[in-house]
Amino acid sequence: MEIKASDVKALREKTGAGMMECKKALSECEGDFDKAAKLLKEKGLAALEKRADRATNQGKVFLKIDGKTCALAELSSETDFVARNDEFIAVGEEIVSRMIAKNIDSVTDELSGLLSDLATKIRENMSVKRVMLLKAKANESFTSYIHGDGAIGVVIQLAAEKAEVLDSDKVKALAFDLALHVAAFNPLALDKSSIDPAYIAEQTDIFRKQMEQDEKMKGKPANVLEGILQGKVNKHLAEICFLDQGFVKDDKQSVAKVLEALGKEVGSSIVISNYIYFRVGA
Repeated sequence: MEIKASDVKALREKTGAGMMECKKALSECEGDFDKAAKLLKEKGLAALEKRADRATNQGKVFLKIDGKTCALAELSSETDFVARNDEFIAVGEEIVSRMIAKNIDSVTDELSGLLSDLATKIRENMSVKRVMLLKAKANESFTSYIHGDGAIGVVIQLAAEKAEVLDSDKVKALAFDLALHVAAFNPLALDKSSIDPAYIAEQTDIFRKQMEQDEKMKGKPANVLEGILQGKVNKHLAEICFLDQGFVKDDKQSVAKVLEALGKEVGSSIVISNYIYFRVGA
């Protein structure tokens, strides 16, 4: 049967397949446009399976805040070129919007399907690598920050004794600065109580062995050595704990001290109830 050039053109625009592939698909499906589109998609998915082992170290982090709900998603791709593609970005934005609208907190077939349609069109291995849905309480608020072209995404969740202070310009400004801080330093934990005791024990053992090999430590009383050891552990924990780190805009003050000072200024205690750090490929 005769295949119209207009049908081939329309099928190409819908699927992204080549002109000859579209013409062949229409011929195989006896001119049925929908069947031809489905056939091309199936062929595209088969090609994707063959490319599934290709590394997807590129991608982009997407964030959306809607009132008391925040959605994060990391979409991976093979190349940075695709990560900057307008259609790729549009899918990422649709995914976080749909997460909020439908209360989706895991990678579902629905979310993956949105990206697989684009993958078959662009013919590059890509995936919804991870997602997260956060909920804030009445006295909490979200602040987000996307670094660069979406390589890093950060969310800060603040809580205040008086919820109204969260709307003040000063609190909002600090929340954004805290997001910058996390993007720059990626703290391992919020505070010392949040760290796995096994990790602390491991680090303590490492420092102890280092001291045993240090000639300067030999001959010192046991209690002195124990004090030095604990000092090393405390210093290390201060370097990896968010609240103990030197604030990104004034490293002479810890993050905890900055929060305390602002709380006094606005007349309400302010704490970091949660923070999230997403980095592409991490």
